[in-house]
Amino acid sequence: MSLTFPNLSRSYDASGRRIRFWGHDSAVEVPFFLDENAIFALYPATTNTEAGILAAFDNARDRIFAAAARVYAPGHHRSFYNLTGSDVARVAT
Repeated sequence: MSLTFPNLSRSYDASGRRIRFWGHDSAVEVPFFLDENAIFALYPATTNTEAGILAAFDNARDRIFAAAARVYAPGHHRSFYNLTGSDVARVAT
């Protein structure tokens, strides 16, 4: 089974300056973090607030999920995956 994203929830981690979201590989939950700089690279006019960053994440959700699926390594259980702007930039729009 491949990585899916049935849970659309996401949260902003202000101390880590990142967005947390989750994917699923069968019954295994796979946590991801997206560096907030990736959001600013995609949407330079993003308001530097939690609401602004999460809204930009929502606008780029398909691209972010594609980047997450690309870096995910099935069978290599990590505590989490950290996505950067370069990971998201590699995904065609």
